[in-house]
Amino acid sequence: MDQQSGVVGASTPSDAVPGGDRWSQAKWIRRVGSFVTILVFLVVLWESYKGLWRWQEWGWPVRPDNSAMPHTWDILDAIFSPARRGGEDILLVILLRAAWFTFREALAGFVVGGLFGFGIAVLFVRSPLMERGLMPYVVASQTVPLIAIAPMVVIWGGRLDLPRWTMVAVISAYLTFFPVTINTLRGLRSPAATSTELMRSYAAKPREVLWKLQLPAALPYIFTALKISATASVIGAIIGELPAGLGEGLGRTLLTFMYTYISGPEKLYAAIVISALVGIFFVALVSVAERLLIPPARRLET
Repeated sequence: MDQQSGVVGASTPSDAVPGGDRWSQAKWIRRVGSFVTILVFLVVLWESYKGLWRWQEWGWPVRPDNSAMPHTWDILDAIFSPARRGGEDILLVILLRAAWFTFREALAGFVVGGLFGFGIAVLFVRSPLMERGLMPYVVASQTVPLIAIAPMVVIWGGRLDLPRWTMVAVISAYLTFFPVTINTLRGLRSPAATSTELMRSYAAKPREVLWKLQLPAALPYIFTALKISATASVIGAIIGELPAGLGEGLGRTLLTFMYTYISGPEKLYAAIVISALVGIFFVALVSVAERLLIPPARRLET
């Protein structure tokens, strides 16, 4: 037992790992460099495909219909241009408002789904009988198409007179709880059997074993699941806004620009870019929390 932390099997603190901070910083730089490299590659690939349209004049045999694919600079120009003729707000402002609305719905569902998934995992650890009886239903819940669940949630919420944004949060929570449940269950069972037996030899109660041994050991697994759930909650919020009839979020914005795709495809792509950035921002927040709570030596490779 670690006498300073009071946790059995506690890992080595980050400041005790030689060069741990430098290694973590170098790893972060490599990840950013990889992201930028892939982004540049995708832009070059996109523009190269667009360039095939010009090569038709020279007898190029491939003639793709890419008239609906705007140039990347046209998408950037649309982001910083008025969304409507004579309008005051540029498209970026409108998309950021919609993104903030969707992010709040996703955050609510993320919190509720995360807590629900954590509770189920604790229940399964405490009761193997409950795990054998309920785990098949937990797994089966993820096989139902979201497009079928979303309208049912909206109808049930409407009968209960719930605010429409709460229905969207429920859909986000539905996508969040499963990875949290599975990874938390795996993490709670990760401590060595000798550590568990040592805790019991000190007459530790099940609650003390959970909070002092199992939960610290499960944190790396939980944060891995939360990163997955962060993006899933945003997807659930965007999809859930459509049957809920909400006009403030990214779901309605994407649908609106889809209708005007032929006349202005760059607006739809701009909305897609902002939607992706919301998910990236959410994952970044979870990653920051992970860096604050878990030493580098205990983080799982993702």
